[in-house]
Order: sequence, then structure tokens, then C-alpha cells
Amino acid sequence: MLPTERISYSAIPDRPKLTLPGGKRMAVWIIVNIEEWDPKATMPRTVLTPPAGGSPSPDIPNWAWHEYGNRVGFWRLLKSIDEIGAKAVLAINGTAVQSYAPISKAAHDRGWEFMGHGFTQKNMQKVEDERADIIATTKAIEDYTGKRPRGWLGPGLTETWETPDILVEEGYEYVCDWVLDDQPVRLNTRTSQIVNLPYTQECNDVAMMLIQHHQAGEYFQRGWDQFQQIYEDAEDSARIMALVVHPYIMGAPHRARYFRDLIRRIAAYEDVAFMTGEEIFDWYSDVCPA
Repeated sequence: MLPTERISYSAIPDRPKLTLPGGKRMAVWIIVNIEEWDPKATMPRTVLTPPAGGSPSPDIPNWAWHEYGNRVGFWRLLKSIDEIGAKAVLAINGTAVQSYAPISKAAHDRGWEFMGHGFTQKNMQKVEDERADIIATTKAIEDYTGKRPRGWLGPGLTETWETPDILVEEGYEYVCDWVLDDQPVRLNTRTSQIVNLPYTQECNDVAMMLIQHHQAGEYFQRGWDQFQQIYEDAEDSARIMALVVHPYIMGAPHRARYFRDLIRRIAAYEDVAFMTGEEIFDWYSDVCPA
């Protein structure tokens, strides 16, 4: 199914007014991505180019760069999120649930939501059996938390032509791969619809730090600029803003303060709610039933 068959164009000013619970003006949700990189495979991303080029195996420098995030960086991010009293969403690979069990426990103990993020950190178009991958991810999360995940984020936002269809058929209620709006929208599938929640490519540390190669402070400045604009836009109807972090990127010592400073500043707004994905989904489903 083509993207234009899954969703029709809709101008945001033409929609019915949306009002968040408690009269809040806008919602912000924080997504922390936890991935497990296979040391026998080509690394999903790199910080150092091998001297002779190519894709060496093992690739110790780049594997270790990522591993630092889960050993150290995550705990910096966790402390900052704890400070503002918010619940984040853990977008986690199915294998990572047990491989990084202390991270899973810290998130579960705090009531964070677990969101499916592929069984391994691999492009969904290169997964041998997409449905089996989604089922395995679901099971890994449910076995650990006692609750089936309701939301899905493809690794690198990757999908096949069938991903939304399979997600609905496997019990998922929302997805985040379609970064095209500041409000939730519904996507058609071959059965029932699935809700897409506003995610972000712009306030995403992968884009800023690894692809665009900005200085660390760009995360704060861009996030603050984006927040101010969406806050202004939300005067007439509620809007949603996502903040995306990876422990190996924003959990690095020279970057962590900029994430902390940004969420501290946003938390000072009494008319802004920090919500999880499932909380946003439940609110939207209530005010805009299918």
C-alpha cells in the first residue's frame, strides 16, 4: 500500500480543536532508544572510520562507543528524567530487554512504557521474516514487563510496504515511523486503522550529532526553538512534541547537560504535560474515536 493510500492529506487548521487532559496546552514525550549491536555484524552507525576503510570485523571502536551508552550514558539521562518527575518511553530491541536487564529494571520500576523497536537493531527491510521479528520483540517485552507493548518504532524508522498491516494484526495500536504531523493521525491498513503518534527527525540526536555533525549545544537550542514554536501553535488546538535520545549520543559527558537543561526548562511550564506514548494514544482515541 502506497503512503498516499494509507493517509490522506489534512491541513492542521481545518481539524476539530483538540484539548488535552487537565486543560494542558501541549504534550511532550521523551523516547529513550536502547539498542543491542551485534559485534559480529557491521555496526549500525560509526564514530570512527576504519583506517583501511571497509567494514572490519570485529569493529571494536564503534561497538564500544555504543556500549558506553548502555553502561554509563543511560544513567545520566535517567537522572535528568527523574529530576523532573517524568515517565519516559523505552524504545527497546527485543534482545536488549535481557542483555541490558538493569536498564529494563530501572525503566520498569519507574513505570516507563516499553515500546517495540525491532528484535535487533536492523533495518526492517533486511529482516528475514518481519512478522516473526515483531512477534519475538513483543514476546520479549511482555515476558519481562507482564504487559504487551502497544507502540512500535522501527529501527531507524524503517518499514516495509506491509509493516503497518502486520503491526495491527499483531495487536499494536500505534506506530511512530510516519513523521509528518504535530498531532496523532490514523493510517489505513488492510484490516483496521493504526494511530501514528508525532515523532521527530529534527529533535533527534542521531540526526543532529551523527549526520549533521553539530556541536553538543545544538540539541538544547533546536529543542528549545522547536518547543517555543509548537507551544505557540498550540494556542488554538493541542500539539505533541517528541524528544529523542540515544544513551551513546546524548548520554556522552559533553552532551548530557544539554538534554538536562532542555527538559528542565520545559518542565517549568505548568500548562505542558509530559506523557507517554500510550497516554497520548488513549487521550486521542477518546477525543477522536475512529
